[in-house]
Amino acid sequence: MQPAAILEAALYVDDLAEAERFYGGVLGLERIARVEGRHVFFRCGRAVLLLFDPDATQAPPPPDAALPVPPHGARGAGHLCFAAGADEIAAWKQHLEAAGVAIEADFEWPQGGRSIYFRDPFGNSMEFAEPRIWGFS
Repeated sequence: MQPAAILEAALYVDDLAEAERFYGGVLGLERIARVEGRHVFFRCGRAVLLLFDPDATQAPPPPDAALPVPPHGARGAGHLCFAAGADEIAAWKQHLEAAGVAIEADFEWPQGGRSIYFRDPFGNSMEFAEPRIWGFS
């Protein structure tokens, strides 16, 4: 057996309002859920980006929790890469720079394909890359 796709990915942030501004406003993702003080979730194509406050998710759920999700969380910067074609990457670079987001790196991989790297307001490493860097068309 082998999983068919990644359904959701999580990053950890310490300011949900700022996360909503950046991921919803700057990146244009559609917010699909928010629980004040705990998380904000966004749709990204056929996947979901989960942004959690780690202080709220590292404790065990209360005994009467409707959804007994086990504790989880991380400290420090994570990484997330969005798939984009070459023309989209050029447009994202212009859009991000216009929004005041610094591009940390912009290069072509030896096996082909371009990536640009930047940071979200929480220090997470973000990337737009052509899927061909992993051999996908």
